[in-house]
Amino acid sequence: MSNFKNVFQGRSFLACKDFTPDEINYLIDFALHLKELKKNHIPHRYLEGKNIALLFEKTSTRTRSSFVVASHDLGANAEFMGKDDLQLGKKESIEDTGKVLGSMFDGIEYRGFAQKDVEELAKYSGVPVWNGLTDEWHPTQMIADFMTIKEKFGHLKGLTLTFVGDGRNNMANSLLVTGSMLGVNVRILAPKELHPAKEIVEMAEKFAKESGAKPVVTDDIEEGVKNTNVIYTDVWVSMGESNWEERVKLLKPYQVNMEMFKKSGTPDDQIIFLHCLPAFHDTNTEYGKEINEKYGLTCMEVTDDVFRSKYAWQFTEAENRMHSIKAIMAATLGNLYIPSVKIDD
Repeated sequence: MSNFKNVFQGRSFLACKDFTPDEINYLIDFALHLKELKKNHIPHRYLEGKNIALLFEKTSTRTRSSFVVASHDLGANAEFMGKDDLQLGKKESIEDTGKVLGSMFDGIEYRGFAQKDVEELAKYSGVPVWNGLTDEWHPTQMIADFMTIKEKFGHLKGLTLTFVGDGRNNMANSLLVTGSMLGVNVRILAPKELHPAKEIVEMAEKFAKESGAKPVVTDDIEEGVKNTNVIYTDVWVSMGESNWEERVKLLKPYQVNMEMFKKSGTPDDQIIFLHCLPAFHDTNTEYGKEINEKYGLTCMEVTDDVFRSKYAWQFTEAENRMHSIKAIMAATLGNLYIPSVKIDD
């Protein structure tokens, strides 16, 4: 027997691997739909009267802004709590915090460090919890990223995405696994010292068998970018780390520049640049000035000419964080009829 129902209702969104490829595709399409509604000034207050807690142990511009605006557009009230407002695991256990917040709020966003923390929060709160980023996964970014790619190319399956940089970070993990779920050929282009963990590669390969994707991990730049459709990079040193000298030495040869785009051999209208931001593409930041003084670099993971080029889609991607987060919140917390995801009983 087959029926249709909202398979997202009441679920937490902690990692894309916890959902089916059809469900991830639905969220991407729902986000595109909500973006169209927003652009046409059509109200979509699916969470009228709901209260949302935004927990930020790690700071963010885009994630915080996205959740706040998404909440308001959906009719919900958002309450921000930064690291100085939280007692998570310090004066109060995550279990106790989850129970307290779950009794007061209808949904909780968490952006922090350990994946086990957001999982524990979801376990004890009794309400949907959305992972705004942990050291292991960045699932809300994935919906925005693949939404942006679909917005550009009209489809996902069969496209190739090359992630350049630290192949062990949460972005590399998330792109490799989520892309493999969706039939996107994700290549991790990184020095061997920064290749993804074996279990992440095995997880991606398992999904790829079903989707037909061809995940690749390589340190060869020409192999990594050949005929690719998306060149994606991230900062060389993640928040909480301080190993600049080591990363500069390892990753300088993997800087995204115009030569890399030329090496791809992809026609100009079939390739884009993405970055989850913030980006060190010039010296107009404190970090940029410091790195320039220490290492003589005027840019790091991406050159300024690429960042400002015709290939650059990173600001569309940044805006799409809001639309995609709105889709995740509305699907998991709203009382919506979602007929697109088929369930076999």
